[in-house]
Amino acid sequence: MADMKKEIERRRTFAIISHPDAGKTTLTEKLLLYGGAIQQAGSVKGKATARHAVSDWMELEKQRGISITSSVMQFEYDGYCINILDTPGHQDFSEDTYRTLMAADSAVMVIDGAKGIEPQTRKLFKICAMRNIPIFTFINKMDREARSPYDLMEELENEFGIGTYPMNWPIGCGSDFKGVYDRNKGEILAFSERHRGASKIQATEIDLNDDAALDEMIGEKLKNVLRDDIELLDMAGNEFDLQAVHNGKLSPVFFGSALNNFGVELFLENFLRLTTAPLPRLSGDSIVDPFDPTFSAFVFKIQANMNKAHRDRIAFMRICSGKFQRDKEYFHMQGGKSLRLAQPQQLMADDRAIIDEAYAGDIIGVFDPGIFSIGDTICERSNKVQFEGIPTFAPEIFSAIERTDTMKRKQFEKGIAQIAQEGAIQIFHEPYTGVEEVIVGVVGVLQLEVLEYRLKTEYGVDIRRRDLGYEHVRWIVGDDVKPDELNLTSDTKWVQDFKGRNLLLFTNPWNITWALDKNPGLELMEFSKN
Repeated sequence: MADMKKEIERRRTFAIISHPDAGKTTLTEKLLLYGGAIQQAGSVKGKATARHAVSDWMELEKQRGISITSSVMQFEYDGYCINILDTPGHQDFSEDTYRTLMAADSAVMVIDGAKGIEPQTRKLFKICAMRNIPIFTFINKMDREARSPYDLMEELENEFGIGTYPMNWPIGCGSDFKGVYDRNKGEILAFSERHRGASKIQATEIDLNDDAALDEMIGEKLKNVLRDDIELLDMAGNEFDLQAVHNGKLSPVFFGSALNNFGVELFLENFLRLTTAPLPRLSGDSIVDPFDPTFSAFVFKIQANMNKAHRDRIAFMRICSGKFQRDKEYFHMQGGKSLRLAQPQQLMADDRAIIDEAYAGDIIGVFDPGIFSIGDTICERSNKVQFEGIPTFAPEIFSAIERTDTMKRKQFEKGIAQIAQEGAIQIFHEPYTGVEEVIVGVVGVLQLEVLEYRLKTEYGVDIRRRDLGYEHVRWIVGDDVKPDELNLTSDTKWVQDFKGRNLLLFTNPWNITWALDKNPGLELMEFSKN
């Protein structure tokens, strides 16, 4: 029992979120370098080397230079066991990011120092705020021309309604970037663009009143600016409050350059010191304590065909309490059955290792024969819990798709069903029409490209795609409603999802109002609990 408590206490599980091109994948790689999880960083865009980022495993990701799926990576550093959830930055995959954030205990927000807060960052922050999870900010690319650090922090505070506390402070930017001042230790970390993580950067302890030492390190002009900045921050800035950090009300801010591996180690050491061990979770009206010895977990992601060498489906589970043991029998709440979780694995992108045990805070992948759905709870039969389902959001873009080869019906149906169960797309059909076309709903157009690519490469099916004019979908509440008897506009379509639930597709908001006005008692929902 003491060993289990110790193991859980040293877990840190966090998601990295950002707008595309802010440097999220680069930062992830540098963190993995420190943990010895990889020996050499790749390059998503293939500039410095032919390798690709370890967290981008899908072939299409490598071609496009963006993260499409959420990757899970675990490594050890300084006595901690760290689980990183790397999320897609592209807004077309925001629902995948949302589900991933449900499995995290804190979030690291990466911001481009020149661009500041961008639309996708805004959207992702709202998700973090809904759960009040701690948010740590890494302002990246300070070795390039960047906006004023004051402006960046003010934007953070105004946009998100949270306080900021700079843990370090940049000395210049762009060609004048000399490093950062560590406010806690009173040290300067000197910047060298030649440093790519070959060795630990040694900080220099400095007295801000030592003119000669400061002149030699950063020059007279930047010395005066640094003194004024630190004095202003100490007098007028927010006070550091760890409880406010843990409640998501105060974001510790770090400045650096992930590409040059500068400020990353300083960030990692402070982050591990300030963030929390696994947090309690809600099950109905009760709270599940991570240190409860009975095992419980929920499924937050399903992925088919992660590796061409493994033609399988993996369900990713976040362990919420206790200790997982291989070959032990657990209970699947939604299926109402006992089961043994086959081939439990911990993952480093597409590398896998079979494990015998894991603890609260860990992310494990288990073989899924098609029984799991996103949001499912797995626990011990003796202590049944059920975590809240993860909502399915309403897609905004709809297309009708059909296979070009009439002989490939089975492959088409299998591919569509499996990809839909992963939650990347939603599929609908028109009941009782006999039409073989499938209606696909997505959050962004790029998801349709991914669907087309995966059906071709993983299932050998080519498709035809026809864009539809619908922009809104609503779930019909109640099993007693007869959709075919509803009074609807001619351009409203009744469909069912793959779970047999009834929905309506609308071309504009006016048609939604019409449906509600003309059908007293009709209830429609914008999202559905899985």
